[in-house]
Amino acid sequence: MLEALKELVCAVNRRLLSEHLLVQTCGNASGRDRESGYVVVKPSGVPFEKLKAEDMIVVDVNEKIIEGTLKPSVDTRTHLYIYRSRPDVFGIIHSHSNYATAFAACAMPIPVYLTAHADEFGCEIPVGAFAPIGEEDIGREIVRSIGSSKAILMTNHGVFTVGKGPAEAFKSAAMVEDVAKTTFIALQLGHPKPIPEKMVRQLHERYTTRYGQ
Repeated sequence: MLEALKELVCAVNRRLLSEHLLVQTCGNASGRDRESGYVVVKPSGVPFEKLKAEDMIVVDVNEKIIEGTLKPSVDTRTHLYIYRSRPDVFGIIHSHSNYATAFAACAMPIPVYLTAHADEFGCEIPVGAFAPIGEEDIGREIVRSIGSSKAILMTNHGVFTVGKGPAEAFKSAAMVEDVAKTTFIALQLGHPKPIPEKMVRQLHERYTTRYGQ
């Protein structure tokens, strides 16, 4: 079931590794089907380079396994809490990309210093409080703290992004790492200049309504 979504979620998981947004088996992507509401998640501990679409696990939002023989990701409860709380979200990425996670380790939000940041996110990248792995605590803190952002840095942990599907959430995961890297370099050079909030809103509006085809 949900063969197309399983193919997509598998491909996005594999791309997290190829784009250097994580290492080994640390991180995951999921997607929610718009018709059934079922969620496709990565199996726990399976190396990304060995993932196949048929390995993906289908669960309902209450964590009941609908299809699949492997154990789902240990972050499944985090993903499901977000899906239950955010009906607009149909894709979630959890990564440990180096620069963004360095900001998370320091519990530092990323201000809007760059037009690319304003375009993609329209606000600073917020920080969520530390929460233990494995239950719903991380998901609860993400929902509480993410606000209007599509990305959040979880203290001492890593990065979560949300979107209208797995591909959109992946784009945000890649962009937050790029923004974090450039911001880190700028901080070594001196004192980056924040973009005024009004201009951030204008840039984000232009990008989301007029950019592309």
